[in-house]
Amino acid sequence: MGVVLGTLSMQTKQVNFRTDKVDDELEMTMVCHRPEGLEQLEAQTNFTKQELQVLYRGFKNECPSGVVNEETFKHIYAQFFPHGDASTYAHYLFNAFDTRNNGSIKFEDFVMGLSTLLRGTVREKLEWTFHLYDINRDGFINKEEMTEIVRAIYDMMGKYTYPALKGDVPKQHVDAFFEKMDKNKDGVVTLEEFVLACQEDENMMRSMQLFENVM
Repeated sequence: MGVVLGTLSMQTKQVNFRTDKVDDELEMTMVCHRPEGLEQLEAQTNFTKQELQVLYRGFKNECPSGVVNEETFKHIYAQFFPHGDASTYAHYLFNAFDTRNNGSIKFEDFVMGLSTLLRGTVREKLEWTFHLYDINRDGFINKEEMTEIVRAIYDMMGKYTYPALKGDVPKQHVDAFFEKMDKNKDGVVTLEEFVLACQEDENMMRSMQLFENVM
């Protein structure tokens, strides 16, 4: 769980400070989206107006149109993990940010998710992470879903991070997670089981600290 949150922290921290040149031709050929007023976003998030302005400049640098589709998101995310394959994890992460389920992420979607991850309460952070793992959005996490995410994380980190990784390691981790989380042993983890297990496990709770004072 800490790896998931850590990689998210790394990605969001670096996106904020990227200064690549804007591709003017691309910007001209795409429909631009302007975000809601910063005052409204300031009221809806835990960011100040000045922080939102910095975030918006970074977002526009990466996405001149003001909207990110999944392929662009994957391309940006892959740059931070050159020794692994980040495409599958980026797919799940994109879906977690795409709260409107329309195949695109606007600045509002991005900053609302970022606000939760960086400045939200422990409960809010855990709820966001739960929804990342709940791939089919049925309100439960099963072993197959958790295995998909964990395997995607290992693929993304690559062989340089895990030189001795064996094929059954993701399954072993999932089995260990479920042993702690699935309190009633019904084969699925509910939001409340997930939150309770994380709050009871110091290692899981320690991962929450990765989002303190990142901005």
